[in-house]
Amino acid sequence: MQYDNIISDQDLRDFCQVIAGAKVIAFDTEFVSEDSYQPDLCLIQVAAQGRLAIIDPLAVNDLSPFWNLLAAPGKETLVHAGREEFRFCLKGAGQRPSGWFDVQLAAGLIGIEYPASYGNLAYKLLGKSLSKDETRTDWRKRPLSQRQLEYALLDVLDLEAIRDGLYAELDKLGRLSWLAEELTSWQEMMEVQEASTEKWRRVGGLAGMSRRTLAVVRDLWTWRDSEAEQRNCPPRRILRDDLLIELAKRQTADPKRIRSLRGMEHGGLQRHLTKIGSVIEQSLELADEDLPHSERRNSRPQLNLLGQFLSTALGSICRKANVAASLVGTAQDVRDLIAYRLGLGGFADGELPALATGWRAQVVGQVIDHLLAGDVSIRIVDPLADEPLAFETHGERPA
Repeated sequence: MQYDNIISDQDLRDFCQVIAGAKVIAFDTEFVSEDSYQPDLCLIQVAAQGRLAIIDPLAVNDLSPFWNLLAAPGKETLVHAGREEFRFCLKGAGQRPSGWFDVQLAAGLIGIEYPASYGNLAYKLLGKSLSKDETRTDWRKRPLSQRQLEYALLDVLDLEAIRDGLYAELDKLGRLSWLAEELTSWQEMMEVQEASTEKWRRVGGLAGMSRRTLAVVRDLWTWRDSEAEQRNCPPRRILRDDLLIELAKRQTADPKRIRSLRGMEHGGLQRHLTKIGSVIEQSLELADEDLPHSERRNSRPQLNLLGQFLSTALGSICRKANVAASLVGTAQDVRDLIAYRLGLGGFADGELPALATGWRAQVVGQVIDHLLAGDVSIRIVDPLADEPLAFETHGERPA
């Protein structure tokens, strides 16, 4: 396999100048995140204008020429499952990449499972089976073997061909506008998340918590994040999420009661007990107006029942429409739509549930609206069929 090996700042400047006129730049990264606060970028693989390249971030000091090239107007940045790639570019160039195209998102819009691995997409769209020999490689080690480097390049070698196949199918289905909408909203979401001061809300298990309990979660999370950044280690190494949630629920600043919680006996946590107790105490003493607001949606039992029932319907609707149900929405999204349509509150002024906007409303939201209004019913056609459910307008039989 022929490729450029970029191991110096001058190498990178020269390479970026060579591909400066490329309309499409496909890239992927190898990174390790289990031992550091931020992911350690270990390798960048690039395909552009018929050239392949590997950039070694451990040898190149200044990666900005590459990130700035991706952000230059008039280009298409091609990735697969590019969450970290987007973050690397956003941080490196100070702006989003140009013409973002994620083949994983695009695949979900034509009915391929979401999220689909790169290997599955290569097989389904190109009929190619990719090697999995180096999936456990420690990309931080040097030197990397020729086999390892060529394995890494496989992740960009066929990206453009996969993109072309997806684009053609989306065009045939009239869904290019869906993809543009999804890619734009995804990038906006990523930018909001990166700039957010409420990243603590991503911790699982917050549903139903009081504002006081949420304050403890927020303040413990903030302390943990600061400690992890100082020590350059993953936050979970400081305090696991499940322990953080349990401490918040107990609402005690007593070091003895904190120590009695199963999981807190580990040596690494013992030295933090006093600080943890101090953080919790400060949270418990906050004035009511300083407590975070709950984002709890309407939790009526009827909504849970309807949500479970209509979530099954959502899967059937999506399969008939050839779109991945996991990309369309979750059971909570269904419950949110029901609560919104029934006027049960839980939404800010002007806020709409996900299933009531854009292409999701077109595929799923409108059907659920008709079901709620009683205009459409669900019938079991064949319990043993791949698609056992049929949606019927009253007085009609499905074709």
